[in-house]
Amino acid sequence: MPELSRSQVVVYGAVAVALLLVGARAIRTEGSGGAAPVAASTASSSGGISLSGGGSDVVVDVAGSVRRPGVYRLPAGARVVDAIGRAGGPAGGAMLEGINRAARLADGQQVVVRERGPGGVAAVAGAAAQDGPISLGSATPQQLEEIDGIGPVTATKIVEYRDQHGGLASVDQLDRVSGIGPATMESLRARLQP
Repeated sequence: MPELSRSQVVVYGAVAVALLLVGARAIRTEGSGGAAPVAASTASSSGGISLSGGGSDVVVDVAGSVRRPGVYRLPAGARVVDAIGRAGGPAGGAMLEGINRAARLADGQQVVVRERGPGGVAAVAGAAAQDGPISLGSATPQQLEEIDGIGPVTATKIVEYRDQHGGLASVDQLDRVSGIGPATMESLRARLQP
């Protein structure tokens, strides 16, 4: 076997390093470019989701009229539309008009895509769905007005605050919205979820 000159060794070394860098970048881009569902391996022994690692990610629950409902990890700064897309997109009959798809996601948020019923209105799965908590991350002003103590002005202020601050991680953050007092906060806790 012929002996390699010093310049040949340098060239081969440079090519090897370049290939390693390109490969590492491709792996990193592939790993963070798309959101992945939270795998079963991230579940803790208590059945919850382990949030360790990926500190800049958010974990959201996408439910309702989507192709693959589930819990997904997305990069920080992702929008509701990204979560819906990650869940396979809206299913046939999904009613997207009532969702602010441009809102930023907050960690622990649930995005609920309602199904369009007869006449184009949102289908409700029984009376429990009407009385159940409303998703704070995707609630419309009209949905918020259904809560005792919230009128049109306060509902609009809540949605504006949520959109200006990139979502809400907790119902308790609403105490920063003008017009919401202690009594209204108690009503909100019972009717809203992050």
